[in-house]
Amino acid sequence: MSSVRTVLGDIRPADLGVCDAHDHLFLRSPRLPGQELNDASAARAELEAFRAAGGSAVVQWTPYGMGRRAADLPLLSRAAGVHVVCATGLHQAAHYAPESLDGLRGRLAEVFVSELTEGIGTSGVRAGLVKVAGGFHHLDAHARRTMTAAAEAHHATGAPIAVHLELGTGALDVLDLLCGELGVPSDRVILGHLNRSPDLVVQRQAAASGCWLAFDGPSRANHATDWRMPQAVLALAEAGFGDRLLLGGDTVVAGARSVDGGPGMPYLLRRVRPRLVAELGAERVERILTGNPARAFAVDWR
Repeated sequence: MSSVRTVLGDIRPADLGVCDAHDHLFLRSPRLPGQELNDASAARAELEAFRAAGGSAVVQWTPYGMGRRAADLPLLSRAAGVHVVCATGLHQAAHYAPESLDGLRGRLAEVFVSELTEGIGTSGVRAGLVKVAGGFHHLDAHARRTMTAAAEAHHATGAPIAVHLELGTGALDVLDLLCGELGVPSDRVILGHLNRSPDLVVQRQAAASGCWLAFDGPSRANHATDWRMPQAVLALAEAGFGDRLLLGGDTVVAGARSVDGGPGMPYLLRRVRPRLVAELGAERVERILTGNPARAFAVDWR
């Protein structure tokens, strides 16, 4: 039987509810000095604000070695009344000190599988997806290595693979590698940041493969998101791909949280949802926020 693996245990997909399909409660990176998401009180307040806006679930894409604070997630989930799904996986090499990757050589898949099935460190929290990342219009050796390990972890567990597309590019290269060479079923692949490269042709080609398309980070006006995303989502829905779409907030720095003066997680429901309803209708948007993530993150765990 399929289930979604949350930080509090496996739940029925139908119980996931309104879902922010890509966001972060905790995150740190040498590329974002001084902007870390590392405040548990702020994370709880953000979850509570999302809940107050009508949200029920948040999928945290923060992978291995980037400050996930997995041990804190169950308490936050219970306190806020929001389902939380966390990730294993690995981001681009630039997000790590080089020496921190040395010990992972040759055992990435083993680490991913362990975090999906046994738990992250001593926290006992099991990951519910694998997060990896491509580069700008290409896949370097690090990306190919991590995606190969992610594919091995998928084949061992059934877990979905969520992919950071750098500025929304490289979608077809990712699918060629994961689904073509490595044999991952396309419906187990979630492509993130499609809104950052509003190429409707590539988006339609990617959707036609059967993968999931995540439109996330909607409050980043410099990424041509807010004003183009509704039309892109509408075009895909009218082309018959409404059942392949996901929505997320992708809050990556402290100043972007709603409780710190930014748009944060509630923006997805407070501002983006009404705008999409005006374009697509309430029924379609409800499916994108509830039915689609329930299927995207549901796994027949092995």
